[in-house]
Amino acid sequence: MVITVKFVGAFRSISGKSKFTLKLVNIVSLREVVRKIVEELPKLKRVLIDLELEDPRPNTLILVNGKEVSVLNGLDTVLKDGDDVVFVPVVHGG
Repeated sequence: MVITVKFVGAFRSISGKSKFTLKLVNIVSLREVVRKIVEELPKLKRVLIDLELEDPRPNTLILVNGKEVSVLNGLDTVLKDGDDVVFVPVVHGG
């Protein structure tokens, strides 16, 4: 199974990649894909994952095949062969 992962904005700069493919043996959830990404690209962990929550969503808009994951099944969304996952940084201000 192959998943295409794309990075936008600061994630692209930090990872040094605009996109890459993950080859996976089993059907996996988005949560597992996020873990795999930070294993393969450890520079992203500090900006992608909220360390207190251990969750990427406060810092990131995540799209699976063009749909925001909150309208799917969140991090428990099961990915299929050929899916596209896009990570867009969210900037907070006050």
